[in-house]
Amino acid sequence: MDPTCKPYSHCHSAASPLRRCLLVSLSFLLLLTLLLLILGFTVLRPRHATTIVNSVRLSGLDASIESPSLSLSLNLTLTLDITANNPNHASFRFGQGSAQMYYQGQLVGLAEIPPGEAKAEGSVNCVVDLTVMAGRLASKYSAAYADVVAGSMDFTTETEIPGRVTVLGVLKHHMVSYTTCQVVIGLTSKTLESSDCRYRTKF
Repeated sequence: MDPTCKPYSHCHSAASPLRRCLLVSLSFLLLLTLLLLILGFTVLRPRHATTIVNSVRLSGLDASIESPSLSLSLNLTLTLDITANNPNHASFRFGQGSAQMYYQGQLVGLAEIPPGEAKAEGSVNCVVDLTVMAGRLASKYSAAYADVVAGSMDFTTETEIPGRVTVLGVLKHHMVSYTTCQVVIGLTSKTLESSDCRYRTKF
């Protein structure tokens, strides 16, 4: 046998196990990546984080019709007790949200909801005060005047909290949680007569 062939044969035989090792390693990494993706989209798939209004409380009310001008005076504050619930296996981080109060479609109150974080399968609570801005009622003066005389007013409150859930540190899912509450304020009794809230989350 030609001795010049031996070095080539030796190098070739040494490279084969290395090549096989690299192929096995790459295959393992591909399978691991595939497994993590499957887990991310099935077992660890994102669920809707929800915002729940635990209570709506009338924390301030002064409504009157001043004579002889018959002008309307209204100072009203609602306190919302809000909980952000996170059913996911990863934390839900949310940015600055907002709370609004409407009277017959007119924005009359606005407040900010501070950013925060709900831990995995946990919740976080916050309290928000919404105060009617008297100037915003100008365009609805006739309706507000009639309601004050009748002794009750209907308002709508809305909250919006944007956030995201990051699964396995890679898969980021953005979502926005909303609440809408219809509330009836008894002006004579100075009580919250009723409230009905609905919730939804949008990816």
